Amino acid sequence: MEFDIPKNLISLDPHIPIWDRVYTVAPLVVIGSKGNGEHDLAPKHMATPMGFGNYFGFVCTPRHCTYDNIKKTGVFSVSFPTPEQLVSISLSATPRKESVSKSETVLAALPTVKATSMDVLMIEGAYLYLECELFKIIDGFDDYSLITGHIRHVLVHEDHLRSSDQDDNQQIREHPLLAYIAHGRFATISETYKFPFPKDFQR
Repeated sequence: MEFDIPKNLISLDPHIPIWDRVYTVAPLVVIGSKGNGEHDLAPKHMATPMGFGNYFGFVCTPRHCTYDNIKKTGVFSVSFPTPEQLVSISLSATPRKESVSKSETVLAALPTVKATSMDVLMIEGAYLYLECELFKIIDGFDDYSLITGHIRHVLVHEDHLRSSDQDDNQQIREHPLLAYIAHGRFATISETYKFPFPKDFQR
């Protein structure tokens, strides 16, 4: 059955970026890397598991030191922060200055922990940590690139570990998740609902 396109839908010009014209929901993570002897932490929201295996990827640009650091060292960390860590995440986005490094200013004031298997930092108090080895970098999305890693070590807070003995909705209600509403807003997710998958659905 076909329908005409509703009149309340507005056509946007695909020749210019559309993502500032609508709100979309995304995760918010902090990427840890190291280059030239200095640690760096940078928040990213264009981030996602790469399939159902232990791979993770995020969008970055060669204009940022995160890109160069990972390309040189081949490793990076991923911290999944809680809603209570919003200030720390915001501070980690502070741009570096030519006269003073980001490590000497911002990172010195942030609560951090060291990764267990590589020389990078992570945000203290996050509920999930990934330590990744670089898998591949795909350039060419205009001025942006997709950086992907193979997850080599994982740490998760016991309150956020899924269990068949615990109700999913209750767990998220007691331990809310942080979402980024692109661009420029955030949300605390504490109420969820079971998705109505069709019978015998398989991923």
